[in-house]
Amino acid sequence: MTAAPDRSTPPATPVPALYRVEGAAVAGAAVVLLVLTGFAWWWLFALFLVFDLSMLGYAVDHRVGAIAYNLGHTYVAPFVLLAGYGLALALDSTRWSLLALVAACWFFHIGVDRALGFGPRPLH
Repeated sequence: MTAAPDRSTPPATPVPALYRVEGAAVAGAAVVLLVLTGFAWWWLFALFLVFDLSMLGYAVDHRVGAIAYNLGHTYVAPFVLLAGYGLALALDSTRWSLLALVAACWFFHIGVDRALGFGPRPLH
């Protein structure tokens, strides 16, 4: 008979060293993006934990939590926001700079997580 898996802590997947370096590079690029778009650096820290709200899925169960966490910690969504900002700039509209702010903060959060060794969660 096998023991039931430990459900007291969310499971983690180890992040290889190359992904840690990549995460640090992404976090650095996010700082540059933030400064180049005219926002203050402190926004990175003010919004840092907002992206961890995706962990609320763990209140349901580990599978829902892992799916929510992985969706909130992938580069796809901030890339979409950044592309929207780029499109707005191409159309000569600077009213959408909030997209760049959120994208930069989101990139920074994911990059720091990866640099510290936090990776995607397994779905079991």
